[in-house]
Amino acid sequence: MSGENIKVSAVIPCLDEENTIAETINNIKEGFTTAGVKGEIIIVDSSKDNSPKIAAELGAKVISVPKRGLGQAYIDAIPYIKGKYVIMGDADCTYDFRETNKFINKLDEGFEFVMGTRMKGYIEKDAMPPLHRYFGTPLTTWILNMLLGTNFSDIHCGLRAITLDGLKKIDIQSKSWEYASEMVVKASLLDLKNAEVPIHFYKDKHGRVSHHKRQGWFSPWHAGWINLKVMLLYVPGKMIIQPGILFLLLGLSLILMQVNGPLNMGFFTFSTNTMMLGLTLAVLGFSSIQMGILVSLFSHLHKYINNKTTRFFYNSFSYTKGMIFGFLTSFGGLVLASTLIYQWYENGYKLIYVPWYVVFGLLLLIFGIQTILFNLVCQAFLLTHGTDENL
Repeated sequence: MSGENIKVSAVIPCLDEENTIAETINNIKEGFTTAGVKGEIIIVDSSKDNSPKIAAELGAKVISVPKRGLGQAYIDAIPYIKGKYVIMGDADCTYDFRETNKFINKLDEGFEFVMGTRMKGYIEKDAMPPLHRYFGTPLTTWILNMLLGTNFSDIHCGLRAITLDGLKKIDIQSKSWEYASEMVVKASLLDLKNAEVPIHFYKDKHGRVSHHKRQGWFSPWHAGWINLKVMLLYVPGKMIIQPGILFLLLGLSLILMQVNGPLNMGFFTFSTNTMMLGLTLAVLGFSSIQMGILVSLFSHLHKYINNKTTRFFYNSFSYTKGMIFGFLTSFGGLVLASTLIYQWYENGYKLIYVPWYVVFGLLLLIFGIQTILFNLVCQAFLLTHGTDENL
């Protein structure tokens, strides 16, 4: 079948699925027929059993790769895809590829990324552990929706479809289970037009053991943990930077409200202890903002988002500006903090009270040194990845 005639490519990772691979391929063929499209079936195989032989005999294109993770399997398949659309799913018959027409119809309507949803579809009894169904999946889906302002109902559903152009834009980097969240996050950041379709989800065939069970009880928890990592990497604004801004403002407020000395408010007194708390919060906040910016740089977030705030940060990474700000802030902080030594001497080598401006000076000193180091890290990134004009 020539590439020009292929509309849909079904890409299926496979790891020792000889009991289900034949039914999976036949279901895909039936799904193509129902949808009235010509398609190809690409099996990305890392099996030690007869799965690749069975798949090849049924007419699938088999790509043999080392066992490197589910996300890596999809990455490996991209050079071989000929279809305009790509439908992705597992080879275990838990997802029903006879429902392919639902996805193709949405793609034909102009949607670029179509997620299956088990939560709004049918889940066979015992197909999904209660912990996954009622806690893990709803919780991580809620977190992602809150961060991105999306309205997905099942971000971990393995049955999904996307245009080939969209898949290339997303540029999957995750090697393992976390590819699922990475696709959803990047599709949202890239403003790919998305939709959901309800699907059927079935329990494992008799005699088959799921990959999570093969790897042990910790596997589902590990999958959830690394999916959270993707959210931290690709949504640093709400996960890291915004909480950092809140901590910074709160810390500065606690310090500055004691300009005239200790402050009594009813049964509570704001004094040295609360200033130290303010110093801690401000440093944590300032560090979080800087770390969030570094995360966005090193995760190449600039490729997926282009708003004014992001551009402001990237265009502010001037070596000269950063160094001038860092040195001036450090010097000002050193001048203010040095008065503490004089007070210590005048009070017989005892510290009776730490004035607010001394704490503020220590804060400026920390900010200045952090800014210098942060600026150097940013410049190292720009040196190896291009100038800020290329971001």
